[in-house]
Amino acid sequence: MSVPTLGTGHRAGPPSVAASDLPPDLPPRPTEARLRAMGKTEARELSDALFDRLAGLARESHAYSYVRGTVIELNMPLVRFVAARFRHRPGEMDDILQIGTVGLIKAVDGYDPGRGVEFVTYAIPTIAGEIKRFFRDTSWPVRVPRRMQECYLAVARGSDRLEQELGRLPHPEEIAEALDLSMEEVAEGLIAVRIHRSDSLDALREEDTDESGSALLDRLGSCDPGIELAEFRTAVRPLLGRLPKREQMVLELRFWEDRTQSEIADRIGVSQMHVSRLLSATLAHLREELDDRDAAGWSDDPPDPATRPDQGSG
Repeated sequence: MSVPTLGTGHRAGPPSVAASDLPPDLPPRPTEARLRAMGKTEARELSDALFDRLAGLARESHAYSYVRGTVIELNMPLVRFVAARFRHRPGEMDDILQIGTVGLIKAVDGYDPGRGVEFVTYAIPTIAGEIKRFFRDTSWPVRVPRRMQECYLAVARGSDRLEQELGRLPHPEEIAEALDLSMEEVAEGLIAVRIHRSDSLDALREEDTDESGSALLDRLGSCDPGIELAEFRTAVRPLLGRLPKREQMVLELRFWEDRTQSEIADRIGVSQMHVSRLLSATLAHLREELDDRDAAGWSDDPPDPATRPDQGSG
């Protein structure tokens, strides 16, 4: 088979490939304008001829790199053709084209003309498979192992087929029997089904429900501020019971009745400075006992009168 030519002119090879390093009968690399004007038949004939030449070149030679690059450029329309199938999928088209180009390179490197299969027939599934693999690996909101992803695909397809046959949703046992899987594998697949797609917090509830039109974010509960204090209250309650009566009154007036230090001082008949010292000393004492789990305050046993803090007059 003769090598088709693209007319006379300078061979536009890569900068690192000198013309003297290439066989003289190689066709010049098409320019971008020539590639756009080239018909499918002409591009396929040139591509087939270059594949024949590629089979007779050493992989480490400059000529092999030159011919391989030319074949890739000639078949870039295949990438755009396959990528167009995925234009409605999430993701930038530039990313899809880039992944598709990787698939094209794999197809060029793996193609064997001696098998009698046209390159287009071999390349399109290879490119599409690379793009599908990209979506499979990046479109999951929660990263799961490849085994679980494959289990999800098998369970999802098997479940759809059984639903059509049975006229209802199949039970996990029926899916396991039909797909020859264990119940654990089916369970993993069903879990993966639930996490394969995530709902937006701003998504509105269906119209046929009691809360139609409301967003999920509006229906989410919030933490009760009192829960954060529950453990503290449980821990500090017995400690408060072991304080002298006057210290208990000072804490109650300050933190439960929200009285000022001056009001507390008038109430118990001491100076404001004395109230300030009482508060500081009492709070410091409580902090120490809260940090010390072996302290008597952590026990629910009745206090020993012999160890009761000195009542004092302050």
